[in-house]
Amino acid sequence: MRLIAKAVSKDYLDVSFQSGTNTVEIVERPGRWMTADRLEKLRSDLTGIATATLETGALHYGVLSGNRERLENAIVTLVRRTSDGKPVAFNALSLMDCNLSASRCRIIHLGLVMIDPQERQKGLSWILYGLTCLLLFIRGGLRPLYVSNVTQVPAVVGMVCETFSEVCPSPEEPEPSDFRKILIAREIMQNHRHVFGVGADADFDEKRFVIRNAYTGGSDDLKKTIEQTTRHRDEKYNTWCRNELNYDRGDDVLQIGLIDLAAAQRYVARAVPRGSLMQLAALGTLVFARRVFLPAAHWFNSEKDYGLLRAR
Repeated sequence: MRLIAKAVSKDYLDVSFQSGTNTVEIVERPGRWMTADRLEKLRSDLTGIATATLETGALHYGVLSGNRERLENAIVTLVRRTSDGKPVAFNALSLMDCNLSASRCRIIHLGLVMIDPQERQKGLSWILYGLTCLLLFIRGGLRPLYVSNVTQVPAVVGMVCETFSEVCPSPEEPEPSDFRKILIAREIMQNHRHVFGVGADADFDEKRFVIRNAYTGGSDDLKKTIEQTTRHRDEKYNTWCRNELNYDRGDDVLQIGLIDLAAAQRYVARAVPRGSLMQLAALGTLVFARRVFLPAAHWFNSEKDYGLLRAR
């Protein structure tokens, strides 16, 4: 992975780097700062990948809804083939602000991941499943961040359980024991269903964190039978999903976990290719430097007027 660009635009991530034969772009909240032409190009690229992935049907929620507001609260990781610039994969995270009693909490929803069928099994998973979360964790000063995920796919359920910390529900913790996670789940289901395409008529089982009849709010064409889903290499996740979810009805599980230092260590140790570790360190340092070192450098620049922000 060779870092080839860029600075950050208007306090949001806007970075680009080379990874093997692909170019990866990460843009944060593009709906808030991108020009109309660039935003339309981004939408077109995402739609093209979705069309190639689904083959039939379409999605009408999140970043694929055509709603600019969805892109105002999204972080998009887009992978292009360097040779011809063709977009081949994307990951669209969503940032959700939740009110938890007297405090506010920002949740990273893992959102949509789509890969052109011709590009699968080519080592893109480490970029699409975890890289952006790691950069947000680094930028936040290594403070733990809550993540959420909605899925019916056993492979994804297992990936989330193995990548993040304190994930529930899971085969080890089928029912949530942390009341804060229950509050987060209530807030998500009350105010953020549009993020993952779940309609208002879907019912939420708060005891098991299962969304019943989930495929009615724009994600209809993602509904699968248990046989159509991708299995996990560890059979316990396949068995757990089969027992907990009604695939005929169209159930999903709402997972909530943390990205903390332990999760970051697991991700780097298990997912990142050995040849990309140094480049990942450079990218992480760039993000961390912008949040920590650059403000410190600006603070001590006596030639620039910072008004009330100047140390006395």
